[in-house]
Amino acid sequence: RSVWNTTNLINHNINIKESLVAELLDNGNFVLRYSNSKSFFLWESFDYPTDTLLPGMKLGWDCSKKLNKNLTSWKSLKDPSSGSYVFAIETWKVSHGLILDQSQLRYRTDSTYSSFMNITETEEEVSHSLKNNTTNVSSISILQMTYIGSLRLMELVGEEMHIKFYYPNDFCDIYNVCGDNSYCNFNNKGRQNCLCIEGFQLGHDQYVSSLTKTKKRCVKKSYSSCHKKEFKKMKNMKLPDTQYTTVETKVGFEECEKKCVMSCNCTAFANMDIGTGGLGCLIWI
Repeated sequence: RSVWNTTNLINHNINIKESLVAELLDNGNFVLRYSNSKSFFLWESFDYPTDTLLPGMKLGWDCSKKLNKNLTSWKSLKDPSSGSYVFAIETWKVSHGLILDQSQLRYRTDSTYSSFMNITETEEEVSHSLKNNTTNVSSISILQMTYIGSLRLMELVGEEMHIKFYYPNDFCDIYNVCGDNSYCNFNNKGRQNCLCIEGFQLGHDQYVSSLTKTKKRCVKKSYSSCHKKEFKKMKNMKLPDTQYTTVETKVGFEECEKKCVMSCNCTAFANMDIGTGGLGCLIWI
């Protein structure tokens, strides 16, 4: 019984007398192509990732091929069938990586992630791929979605493996662990707890979170006038979701602040390029 064949992959606009070639490229991409074409692939394994991202591969949305490329964990250490954890790229105005467990969002990547990933956001694609951050020609970086639900970046140098990034790290990495108007804080003893943002306090209202069940909500202490806005600078923070954010890529931090102050509905603003303080303005309303 035939379980797979190349018939449905043949482009009938091309001379069908040309021979088909299956080839494993030097970068690990297994491709199906015509013998006289080195660059046009009828099919390629890089379009269908498993649990590992190699250099040259892309995760995310490819509009031309109508593909959404994710990493899916193994079921166990010895069972390579599909597990419950998926690393996916969401298509908000500033894209992030998401770790899902049985389709439930568990973690969202932070600023450290962008230090080793190339992020492309155009009309044709929203994709994430590995940066070439090493000068060692004998080394290779791979990103893996593990069967226990962690995302790890590894560098292979010869036969040695070094873990360069591991996520999640702690309790504070859980998605929306503290709820609205609050943040997760580390104390000197390494413990994590949730605190209300300055200007907010725990209210009597409670809400139900799929991750943390029932908890109290942080609410505003008072509602100030639109013309007397005060903003609290918060450092070392993971930005809130950008799904409903206004994004202006050519605006610096000072102009971003002015735009937020002038808008009565603006509740927060941030610079897109946190590391260098460059251009890029995010405004939450």
